[in-house]
Amino acid sequence: MWDELVDHIENLESPVFWDEAIVAVGFSLIASIVIYFTYQLFYGSRHIGAGVHRTFILGGPSITALFLAIQTSIPLSLGLLGALSFVRFRTPVKDPAEIGFLLLLIATSVLAATDNYLLAIILFIIIFISLTVQWLTRRQFTLFGRGNLMVSVDQPSFEALEPKLTSLLNERLRGLKLQTMSVLDDRVSLHYQYRKTRGLNWAAFTSELGQLDGKAKIEVFVG
Repeated sequence: MWDELVDHIENLESPVFWDEAIVAVGFSLIASIVIYFTYQLFYGSRHIGAGVHRTFILGGPSITALFLAIQTSIPLSLGLLGALSFVRFRTPVKDPAEIGFLLLLIATSVLAATDNYLLAIILFIIIFISLTVQWLTRRQFTLFGRGNLMVSVDQPSFEALEPKLTSLLNERLRGLKLQTMSVLDDRVSLHYQYRKTRGLNWAAFTSELGQLDGKAKIEVFVG
């Protein structure tokens, strides 16, 4: 039975050469792994996406195999497009960067299926340089960025606490500006913006805020 199975496999005819298919799918797999690690390097620490990067390693070789199959038959490609029209993907894209990485994954997979390996490598080099420049630029401007601070205080204690609170905040935070103040359910909420400061011990800072008045309940939210 095993010999018959081997003979059957050897006698299979396919418009796609096996050696070309293995090279294309293998290149696509390597490209998908590189895209996955590139995403983790530049965007993984932000944790704001929908997790589509988890499909990169499976998606790349699958797209390449799909294009290898449909490029040999126009009726097959039309039938496949008709079948895929019934599929609906409802995973939300929370970060526009995910769209860019998905397009990069599709582009490299199609290039691998069409034997355009040099163009895929050039695309990787250009994308990596662009992301590096973007990361350096974002980091440079982040040094002069602004943070947000929300302080919530009991309304009966706010009048006596306000001078001490303002003095401590101006002492610890640079460029402090009060953006909004609201009162709800006997709580006064203050929204501040400040210049981001390196080396600030937020645990000690929040402890100082809590010790301004032993009777008042102070809540702090940092963004």
